[in-house]
Amino acid sequence: MPVKNVFLIIVVFLMSASNVYSDVYPDVYSKMIDYKDGDTVLEGYIAYDKTIKVKRPAVLIVHDWMGPGEFFYEKAQRLAKLGYVAFVADIYGKNVRPKDRAGASNLAGTYKNDRNLLRERVKAALGYLQTVVGVDKQRIAAIGYCFGGTAVLELARSGEELAGVVSIHGGLDTPDPKSSIIKTKVLVLQGADDPVTPPDIVKAFQDEMRQTGTDWQMVIYGNAVHAFTNPKAGNDNLKGAAYNEKADKRSWEALKEFFKEVFEKCNYSDV
Repeated sequence: MPVKNVFLIIVVFLMSASNVYSDVYPDVYSKMIDYKDGDTVLEGYIAYDKTIKVKRPAVLIVHDWMGPGEFFYEKAQRLAKLGYVAFVADIYGKNVRPKDRAGASNLAGTYKNDRNLLRERVKAALGYLQTVVGVDKQRIAAIGYCFGGTAVLELARSGEELAGVVSIHGGLDTPDPKSSIIKTKVLVLQGADDPVTPPDIVKAFQDEMRQTGTDWQMVIYGNAVHAFTNPKAGNDNLKGAAYNEKADKRSWEALKEFFKEVFEKCNYSDV
C-alpha cells in the first residue's frame, strides 16, 4: 500500500477513535486496531489525548501471559493523559486468548522458548506505533508487565534504538545474554520476593547489564512478590503472586520519573 494511503488511513482512524473510559478521561480517545506480523493478524489498542496537537512521545505496552485486556487498556489511558500516545501490543494474535492459567503458561511458553518470534511480535507492534500520526519517532519507549517485561527486554537486547525500556515484575532471564546488544536505557521494577526472579537470575541479569555497558536501573520493592501491580492477583504473598498497593503506587511514580528523563520536555499531569 502506498505511504500516502497509509497516512490517510491513520488520520481517519485518529479522528474516528472512540473513548472507552470517557467518564474517567474525557479528553482521551481510544480504539481497538488491527495490525499484522507477516500474515498474522494482531489486535492492539491505542489511546491518546485529543487536546494535544503537536508530535508527542509514545509508549508501547506489552501484556502479561493472559494477553491484552482491561488492565492494560487502563494503563494506556493513564499514559495518554500524561501526554503520550500509548499502544497496547498483542503478542498472541487476534482472538487468541488463554482461558486459564494452564493455557496462559502454554501460550506464553511458546514465545519464551522462541525469543526470535517474541522479538518479531514486539517489533511488529513497534512498527505500527511508529506509523501513527502525532508520534515522535525519536521518543518511543516500551513497557511490559510479567511476560511483557520479558518481551520488552528482548526488544532491548535485539539492539532496537528506543528512548527507554521498562520491565515491571517481568522475567529477566534470556537464553544467550552474551549476544545482547542494548542501545536503550533500561529500568527494572521488581518485587524483592518474586519467585519468578530468584537471586541467581537477578544477579545474572545485572551481570548482563554491566557486560553490555547498559544505562540501567533496578528498583526492588520490599514485601512484594510477582504481579504486585495487579489488584486481581489477591493479597496472599505465599502464593507467589499478589497485589501490593505501596509497590504499585511507587512503581508508577518511578515509571513517570523515568519517562521525564528519557523523553524530556513533555506534557504531564497528575494521573
